[in-house]
Amino acid sequence: MIRSPFKELPREVSILVAASFFVAVGFGIVMPAIPVFAKSFGVNNAAIGLMVSAFAITRFCSGLISGSLVDRFGERAVFSSGVFMVALFTFLAGLAQSYHQLLIFRAAGGLGSSMFSVAAGSVIMRSVDDNHRGRAQSVYQGAFLLGGIAGPAIGGLLSAISLRAPFFVYSILLMCAGIVAFFFLKGDKIGTKAVSTSSEESTTVAEALRMKPYVIALVLTFISTWVTFGLRASILPIFVTEELKSTTAVVGYGLAISAVMQGIFLLRAGRFSDSKGRKASAVIGANVVFVGVLLLTFSTHIWMFLASMTILGLGGAFLTTTPASIVGDVIRGKGGKVIGIFQMAGDAGMMIGPIVIGAISDVYSYRAAFGFSAAIFVIALALVYQIPETRNVEGPQVHNLKPLDEDL
Repeated sequence: MIRSPFKELPREVSILVAASFFVAVGFGIVMPAIPVFAKSFGVNNAAIGLMVSAFAITRFCSGLISGSLVDRFGERAVFSSGVFMVALFTFLAGLAQSYHQLLIFRAAGGLGSSMFSVAAGSVIMRSVDDNHRGRAQSVYQGAFLLGGIAGPAIGGLLSAISLRAPFFVYSILLMCAGIVAFFFLKGDKIGTKAVSTSSEESTTVAEALRMKPYVIALVLTFISTWVTFGLRASILPIFVTEELKSTTAVVGYGLAISAVMQGIFLLRAGRFSDSKGRKASAVIGANVVFVGVLLLTFSTHIWMFLASMTILGLGGAFLTTTPASIVGDVIRGKGGKVIGIFQMAGDAGMMIGPIVIGAISDVYSYRAAFGFSAAIFVIALALVYQIPETRNVEGPQVHNLKPLDEDL
């Protein structure tokens, strides 16, 4: 008998997953089209990187604002409002008549994305206890992976018809996600920590930045986002079409294979994190992802590209859920700003990574850009071995963990 992945998880998580699935399918549809659509306006690879980063720049700048909105108005209102906002600007992006119009509309959608991302993170981090947080993160990310499996393939077909079509379909799916969240995302557990019995006030930003595991989580999410999103969403489609002489359909297949592999192991990785600890999960994930980046760097054939996507998917299953689980372990009470800063770390990876690797690929080569990302990832490899275990560390113990700089 197959055990339900939602068993023992709060109802809010299942509703959030349902809404996020619509977001994921649409994002998977539009992601392969963004670089190619931008390229159609006659810009270089650095400009394509800026197009990808613009969304993250806005998200990064609005992270603390979104955290404050969550604390004041609650997850339901902020999540649904943010999704509706992204739907509007995605629709306008599909109507763009120039690169600059596309850039403006794409960037404007980042505010809404920041709002619903912080709200979603708040629901999962504060409504699930330590023994189930890794699995909750896995289920949530699994919704995006299911969309990632179907989305890129559908997006590739839609792009063959029109480069604008994926944007319109994404906008419709975002509207569906906002409706689901608005009518169903409600409950007493939203905004509380399920196992919290302390009367202490919420964790402040200053307190969080003094915690070694929180700081490591920030760095890990920055680097892992650079690699798992920045590479794939910026120059990777152009690398496959220009360097490997293949098609956008193959790009979609590679992204779908990565998503399938990550989906196969995601729940296992979440349960592994809950039973064996955050550090063990991060160590496995970081080492596997590093191998995948190296293989991508030296790829000369399509099969090598597909193999690297497979390896990156496997490593991502263990690595990508760990930083969020660590943050959920260490915060107490309402901490929208703390969660907002965590999101900003990931946004910084999305923002800086595509611009840097796009510029490197323009001046040197695609493989030089991939190799530079592998070199940056060495920092993540070093940090995962320094993570203090945070699972089931309660009360003062978690907040008295020594600062990161004591080990550096």
